[in-house]
Amino acid sequence: MKLREVLTLIVLLECSSVQAQEQDEDTLEYMSPVIITVTAPRMSMTLKELSFPASIIDREKIQELARSISIDEPLKMVPGVKVDNQANGSRVHLSIRGQGILTERGIRGTRILLDGIPLNDPTGFAPDVFDVDFNTIDRIEVLRGAAASLYGGSASAGIINILTQYSSNRPLAGRAAMSFGSNGFWKASGQCGGYTNDVNYHVSLSRMMGDGYRAHTHFWGKNVYAKASYTPTNTIVLTPIFGWTDVYHENPEGINLATYKLDPKLANPDAEPFNEFLHTERTTGGLTGSIRVSEHNEFEFSGYVKRTLFTEENNRTFNHRTIVTPGTSLQYTFSQGGQDTFIRNKVDVGTDLQWQTIDERRVDNLHSIEGDTLRSKEQIKQRGMGVYLIDKIEIGEHWGAMLSLRYDNINNELNDLLKDPYDASGSADFDHTTGSVGVTFSPLPEVTIYSNWGEGFLPPATEELAQNPDNFGGFNKHLTSATSRGVDLGIRSSSIARLYYDLTGFYLKTRDDFDRYRISDPLRSQETFYRNAGSSRRFGVELYSRYMPFQSLRLELAYTYSNFKYTISDSIRVLMDDPDIVKYINNGNWLPNSPRHQVVIDVQYDMGQEASIGFMTETLSRTYIDGANVESETADGYTLVHARLLYNWRIAGLDGEVSIQGRNLGDTKYMAFTEPDPGGNSYQPGAGRQFFGGIKLRL
Repeated sequence: MKLREVLTLIVLLECSSVQAQEQDEDTLEYMSPVIITVTAPRMSMTLKELSFPASIIDREKIQELARSISIDEPLKMVPGVKVDNQANGSRVHLSIRGQGILTERGIRGTRILLDGIPLNDPTGFAPDVFDVDFNTIDRIEVLRGAAASLYGGSASAGIINILTQYSSNRPLAGRAAMSFGSNGFWKASGQCGGYTNDVNYHVSLSRMMGDGYRAHTHFWGKNVYAKASYTPTNTIVLTPIFGWTDVYHENPEGINLATYKLDPKLANPDAEPFNEFLHTERTTGGLTGSIRVSEHNEFEFSGYVKRTLFTEENNRTFNHRTIVTPGTSLQYTFSQGGQDTFIRNKVDVGTDLQWQTIDERRVDNLHSIEGDTLRSKEQIKQRGMGVYLIDKIEIGEHWGAMLSLRYDNINNELNDLLKDPYDASGSADFDHTTGSVGVTFSPLPEVTIYSNWGEGFLPPATEELAQNPDNFGGFNKHLTSATSRGVDLGIRSSSIARLYYDLTGFYLKTRDDFDRYRISDPLRSQETFYRNAGSSRRFGVELYSRYMPFQSLRLELAYTYSNFKYTISDSIRVLMDDPDIVKYINNGNWLPNSPRHQVVIDVQYDMGQEASIGFMTETLSRTYIDGANVESETADGYTLVHARLLYNWRIAGLDGEVSIQGRNLGDTKYMAFTEPDPGGNSYQPGAGRQFFGGIKLRL
């Protein structure tokens, strides 16, 4: 850690007050999840009123994380979600119900919000989740199911709404944390904030580094985040936000099955000679707020600008991008009826506007040295516009309904600045109208039966469009939007027996799914391209359950059953580097990287107020690497066992926490992630046994 960073961390610690305590940490009580308020559906409502299957990860669970550097850690207990950590760092691959399962980089089909500001671009593509320091998170809301009628194409699979902490209502408060462990990992972070003159402010910074589990998986990251809530009157709330992140990840790439059996820690033979890596530096500034005009009329708004400097070094080219992404949203809410009114109605009308400019150039990678040949130089301008209507109706104490309708229009313009060997300039426009209808019925105050029907819409995203198989530069002209329709039927309940569960069955049909492939051009044979590859039928069951037989014992279960199969009329050939290998995606084949069974069990026992011990097991059944479903190429199922010990202490007015955590205690050899690869390098091995320690101080 550089001296400048150490000094900055010390300054944050000195912002602390000896008497300051986190507002909620000493007063955590068991609360029925049914009455918890969620904001992800663009209007505040309790889980009891929500027709989507949903999960809430609260601050208490987030504080138990071993490393707090990646979104795969807090989402372990969310059914229906699969997060693959590609290199044991903060770079992940995320999908909900298989949506976005074949995206090579970034996240598709899932709307990700950080304090109301989207991480997605105008095409719905979220390049990463590097902006989030999980030490600062207050809660994460995850809604599963087609929600494109709420947020457009970025929400075809669901919504992840991340909310950071506010400071306690004291003049000054502070906290620091340090964690360290296997494979050269460490992370240091500090937080400072308080409340004064109608302003609640919170500032955090963190620095992390690790060598990863495999060869060529070194990573590091820096993060600064600040927000303030200004309430000049009882009817106005303004929240300015600033964020800065700088993250570097070496990319080991996948390996073939023979290499995996020899030594799973090895990198792909191309990864080290060409020094494959991704480097992202991003600055974000934004303002969100609300104005309550009257008891029944309110406006909510946001505005933001993000500037990203991105470099990817693969085994063929250096890809440099400067990306500027401004956006804004405006929503008007009208409500009618009070708590005692038999029929209560709330209507939202709003618009989302987002723009993006990408200045990109590519040059040859001559074994980690940039070549002189300029392969492409272009500017991409994008615009996304969405207008929506949401109507939520409550009838008496038992019935509720939510209807939503949205129209989206996405425009992409490319200006080829190189014009060699020809002018690849062009445009690609996509538009779609989506809707959803949800109904809830509560026969008892603690029980809600819900059903939801919704449509999804995935326009070709920035990454898919920018990979043109016909030429260096230009758009991929062969793509059309993928669409889906799905229905959920579920029940959630919380009772005096301290049992909470949320059980959902879903059915989803998709059209024009995206698939990955390669071309034979020797200059571009290692690049990934995208095509529309037929349709699919998906159904499954998602269960989350939490049982607290007594206050000191917590049992949690997350189970997902997934039955995802292609429904295509004609077979689709899987293109391989070796032309002698012939295999096809056939009707009825399973989707790749989609385990049929996924089970996570967590047990925690509190030994008084000072200490707690926890155990977690996660089990995934086997998966196929591509749609051809070749049995000899499958990734075997596995079970991992983790453990943690946390101890809270207080000495002379200071309090904090010490933790020791073990991951994969059985040192199980397993595949963390698989992907279609024409060269057979489809396997990303997971980390073996790891241990981590941490200390947190509240001064």
